[in-house]
Amino acid sequence: MIAALLIQAPSTAFSEGPLGLIRHSGPVGKGVLLILLVFSLISWAIILYKGIALSQAFTRSETFLQVFRKSSKFSEVNSICAQLKSSPLVGVFQAGYMEVNQQVRGGANPNPSSRPTVRSLDSLSRALVRAATAEVTRLERRVTFLATTASVTPFVGLFGTVWGIMTAFADIGRMGSANLAVVAPGISEALITTAMGLAAAIPAAVFFNFYNSRIKVLSAMVDDFALEFLNIVERNFT
Repeated sequence: MIAALLIQAPSTAFSEGPLGLIRHSGPVGKGVLLILLVFSLISWAIILYKGIALSQAFTRSETFLQVFRKSSKFSEVNSICAQLKSSPLVGVFQAGYMEVNQQVRGGANPNPSSRPTVRSLDSLSRALVRAATAEVTRLERRVTFLATTASVTPFVGLFGTVWGIMTAFADIGRMGSANLAVVAPGISEALITTAMGLAAAIPAAVFFNFYNSRIKVLSAMVDDFALEFLNIVERNFT
């Protein structure tokens, strides 16, 4: 039925392009398009923000690892943490460094000339795990909205499509005519909402998968660094 209608003479809405389709849509169609537009704008804002944030996290994590492995003292590493704050490794290091300091200062050392020791590697390990979890959670923040957009907006667009087809057939029955001018608003809703739903969903799905893979790599870096930090403490403070 829709294909037969489209063969007829073009209406003003179709000749004006996408803006004409939007302008000639009914209130439900415009409401659906507004919802899709909001989803799309928020998604693109998150895509740009997380792209910059994850890029900085990677580059500064590599810089931090270079400094950490070249330094002979934790205090030297701690002095450059403020400059590399966007790296998730910094949060893990600072949590471990704080726990080591608390254990060393809080422990009773009968021989001041002996090297400082940590009292519990298990406590240090738990502190590193908590910090690592917090950093990974921070990396994942807002990315889940992209998954929501990718899964929800096609159905929102489909709702607009179904409503537009219902409107088109209702107009045909009411007017007793299959003239395109009668059913154009319903057809425009069916076409434009589907396109907008896909336009919002596809970039969100692509970047969600891309960012998710980068976050997994950073999460592995965080876990590896926590183990490396724990090994250094065990060699030098026990």
